[in-house]
Amino acid sequence: MHNNPLVTVICLCYNHAKFVVEALESVLNQTYSNVELIIADDFSSDDSVKVIQNWLIKHPHIFFLENKTNLGNTKTFNQCLKIAQGEYIIDLAADDILKPECIALQLKGFQETTYKNAAIIYGNAELISEKGDYIKDYFETNLDRKRIKNQPTGNIYMGLLNGNNNVCSISSMIKKSVLDTLGGFDENLAYEDYDFWLRTARNFELDYIDEILVQKRVLPNSMYTLLYQKSNARTRKFNYSTYLILQKVYSLNSNKAEYVAMLKRIHFEMTVAFKTKYYKLLWKYIVLELKVRMRILKT
Repeated sequence: MHNNPLVTVICLCYNHAKFVVEALESVLNQTYSNVELIIADDFSSDDSVKVIQNWLIKHPHIFFLENKTNLGNTKTFNQCLKIAQGEYIIDLAADDILKPECIALQLKGFQETTYKNAAIIYGNAELISEKGDYIKDYFETNLDRKRIKNQPTGNIYMGLLNGNNNVCSISSMIKKSVLDTLGGFDENLAYEDYDFWLRTARNFELDYIDEILVQKRVLPNSMYTLLYQKSNARTRKFNYSTYLILQKVYSLNSNKAEYVAMLKRIHFEMTVAFKTKYYKLLWKYIVLELKVRMRILKT
């Protein structure tokens, strides 16, 4: 890592007119100054574009990508990634807020990690309401705001498969070289993080710093709150993407233990499909489970 590496923050906006300025200001207010900000609006139906354009009057040097159709997060992020110049990348939603020392602490994490192949440094996050009121920390913390349980680091591929490991993607800094190697985010998916964690963890290592780095806003229409809704089109698209990810994992796995770990995640997703009455997806998971069990017998 260079002594003063450029960090690119890609801020993706979709109907976040009420919050986007606070998100953008949080990037400019970082204690670390060598930062490139790229803003993208994914064809918002509210006043997001107007709000961003008004903000840009005082910041004309910042690049703004305005989609003319709704492409989705993964495609929009990849478009921004192509023009990003930073050695490290942060994916920031326009309703979230970076703490002032977020980037400095993430870079320190890369400098001090003991993992030679570290691709992602991440920390904890503070969940807040639409009005900005504190809800809870993403990872449970004690009175000193430190993680109560030890956070797995290094090679966490197996833990991601069976659900024992989790990554706080909203507090992540990623090496751009890794994003380029893996081809960015999978544009066929409705969400990016679980797939990207797995593909990264297959060949790289992840490290954790025990700091609150980001404020994550929980909105009534966010996927965080829609995951278990019945007959909801967004929920179904999200859950079907998880199925596509697990199909990819079938090819990524290399030994019996990994296929056994995969079964645990399949069973969890089968429960989700049943609770949301997505019976077509439930049947697909039954077929996938049989396929995995056959592979276990042959391995």
